[in-house]
Amino acid sequence: MRRLLQWFVDLSLRYKIPLRVGALVMITAALVTASLIVLETETLRGDLLHNSGSLGRVLAKTLVTPLTHDDVWRAYEIVSTPFHAEDDPATSAELVLVLDAGGRVYVSTQPKQFPMLADPALIDRGYAGILGEIAQYSGAEPKAIERSNSGRIHVVTPITADGVRLGTLVMVYSKAAFLPRYVRIAGRAALVTLLVVAVLLPISWWWGQRLAQPLVQLAEGMGKVGPSIPDDSEIRLPESRDELGQAAAAFRRMLAELRGKEQLEREVVVTERLAAVGRLSAGIAHEINNPLGGMLNAVSTFKKHGGDEVFTTKTLLLLERGLQQIKDTVSALLVEARFEPHPLTRDDIEDVRTLVLPNAQRKHARLEWKNELWDAVALPSTLVRQILINLMLNAVNAIEERGNVAAGVYAEDGLLVLRVENDGRHISEERMPYLFEPFATHEEGGHGLGLWVTYQIVRQLRGEIAVESAPGGTRFNVRLPCEVEA
Repeated sequence: MRRLLQWFVDLSLRYKIPLRVGALVMITAALVTASLIVLETETLRGDLLHNSGSLGRVLAKTLVTPLTHDDVWRAYEIVSTPFHAEDDPATSAELVLVLDAGGRVYVSTQPKQFPMLADPALIDRGYAGILGEIAQYSGAEPKAIERSNSGRIHVVTPITADGVRLGTLVMVYSKAAFLPRYVRIAGRAALVTLLVVAVLLPISWWWGQRLAQPLVQLAEGMGKVGPSIPDDSEIRLPESRDELGQAAAAFRRMLAELRGKEQLEREVVVTERLAAVGRLSAGIAHEINNPLGGMLNAVSTFKKHGGDEVFTTKTLLLLERGLQQIKDTVSALLVEARFEPHPLTRDDIEDVRTLVLPNAQRKHARLEWKNELWDAVALPSTLVRQILINLMLNAVNAIEERGNVAAGVYAEDGLLVLRVENDGRHISEERMPYLFEPFATHEEGGHGLGLWVTYQIVRQLRGEIAVESAPGGTRFNVRLPCEVEA
């Protein structure tokens, strides 16, 4: 039962609504049928009591003369004749008793069962209560007595003459006689109900399908929202001014806002990447100026003392080393300016070290570097480098002079793992819940977008990022799903 209920709960609205409407039609039809049966039953009972009351008045007046003249045979003829003519057992009394003033049988339509001068209560115990009610009844009009434990209706009519009660006329009707008429009424009502249901069910099913269609379209449109935001042309939404139409319009506005947010995030990521390059520029300028200064000194010395072949060769080698150092630095920097993704290689990780090393050297920091990525992995190199650069710059900024920064990169079990540690100021527990939110920085001169952008990139790559911080050290762990390229 529970599985069936759960199956119905999980059923699509395109079927659930028509089924509910159909069930409502069936329940309504059943209630209408039951109401008709009850109404017909009450009508039949009311007609019976009305007719029996009218007949009882007539018989009671007719029986006055036989009772006063003690004409038993005439009294028997009077009570027997009307009911022999009745064709409908539902309206025909199964027993008629004429009781004298003492409550004994004067005449009955069943003299063998209820002989003259017999006490009905001794013949049938059910009459004990009825006789009590008859004795207490002082009215002149017919009265229906219906005992809860009895299958009969007793219509009692007092027989009076000149204000003196001569006896009582009791007409007994069986409730079981109503059953055939109930069956006929129920059969007709059921037939009409079936005809109505046969007409309404297809209409209600079609109407339920039409009602569910906008909801299904809206649910299908919401289901397409995921890592990428679908265009308006890819989803179908109801066009109306009712509540469903308003919900669809709100959903379109939400999609437009999500697309704008997605575009803004892409722009922020690009801006942050360029900002990271800017933060690296001071150290890079130092890396370029050092070999340039040495090269200029070599050229100046060559101008003054040139001519010797050995000296010329030495000068050229010095120039070559300086130019190669500049070339390596500029090459690493140029990768950050390119946006074409390519698989991540070991050299891409080494370029990050080249870019971050000058910033670490300005603080005289000790940089521990472990690059164990030997094969290329199917991850966009620019995004992974951006993650590593942001974490490394944050680590360098967090340490004091002569602090320690450690970085490790390796692949295991289909994951690329980036680990960055530092022994600088730890992150307080109050900041932890808001660490990856934008503009949540507590650093002087920071804008609070570095870790937020890092978090967005990690989510874009379907990875996860975790941080552990305590006095004495902070560690960031990034795990990205990847495939090693052959």
